[in-house]
Amino acid sequence: MPLSYVELTVRLMLSIVLGGIIGLERETINKPAGFRTHILVCLGSTIIMLVSIFIFTEYSGMANVDPGRIPAQVVSGIGFLGAGTIIIKGANVKGLTTAASLWTMAAIGLAIGAGFYYCAILATFLILMTLITFNKLEAVMLRKSRLQPLMLTVKDMPGQLGKVGSCLGEMNVDIKDVKIENLEEGKLLITLMIERIGDLEFEVIKRKLQENDGIYDITNGVSSA
Repeated sequence: MPLSYVELTVRLMLSIVLGGIIGLERETINKPAGFRTHILVCLGSTIIMLVSIFIFTEYSGMANVDPGRIPAQVVSGIGFLGAGTIIIKGANVKGLTTAASLWTMAAIGLAIGAGFYYCAILATFLILMTLITFNKLEAVMLRKSRLQPLMLTVKDMPGQLGKVGSCLGEMNVDIKDVKIENLEEGKLLITLMIERIGDLEFEVIKRKLQENDGIYDITNGVSSA
């Protein structure tokens, strides 16, 4: 039996609401795919699922129709859009969480199109909780771990990392990991994962590092995701 116009409207409107909820969270922290993108992904997936159901209903018994064939292409096809949100800068990779949120919105759209409302609404809540709550939890866990980040904004010129490493080595600060990110013209962000230090020791390290030319800013803490 074909879906009524009321049911079609409910499913399409619900996809806009749920897609907008997740998109709004991404938009507020200036991610590459935000409010409208998430809505369109969820809405488009819902439409594809509805078209597939319509085709199956209309031609069932007349031809060999698989209602899952068209929606299956969404799962693989959404990867192309998600890849566009991933940005690689030096040793850093950004946008993976946004790409994953787009992929899950496609799944929610398919669930709405199929009439699986409870799953779609619950999944939206869980995704939102993951994006907001788990981000804070991750920061807390990192602060409690044995390592902590030391972030330096420096002038982009040869030998900067070597000077910083030598300076920290003289103070017996053990570097476990290094990430370098390009900022605006002529500046780099160097993030060093070091053994946990106290506030007083950080001030000593900061003063020693600032004796080197080309170091603009030094911060100690957990960077936001």
